[in-house]
Amino acid sequence: GIEVQNVALKDITLPEEMKRVIAKQAEAERERRAVITVSEGEVQAAGNLAKAAQIISAAPGALHLRTLNSINDISSDKSNTIVFAVPLEVLRAFERIKDKASQ
Repeated sequence: GIEVQNVALKDITLPEEMKRVIAKQAEAERERRAVITVSEGEVQAAGNLAKAAQIISAAPGALHLRTLNSINDISSDKSNTIVFAVPLEVLRAFERIKDKASQ
């Protein structure tokens, strides 16, 4: 008998509609992978921020140092923006005053 060991196609001409469908599917797959990559990056960033917050909250002066660093970074910007850094304790005191006044 005859045994076929290999079959190869040398030239295939697809209809234009089929080419568009294949291209659209490939684009959708690339977009899906991009969305997954972005979301994985966001998850890692959120984890890093949570770790940083935990470390900063454990060190008494770390938050103040971070605030001063942020003010320094902002002040080097050549814009007309003015930043007033109000300590969190002051804001909480105003909240308590407001709560007492509304009672």
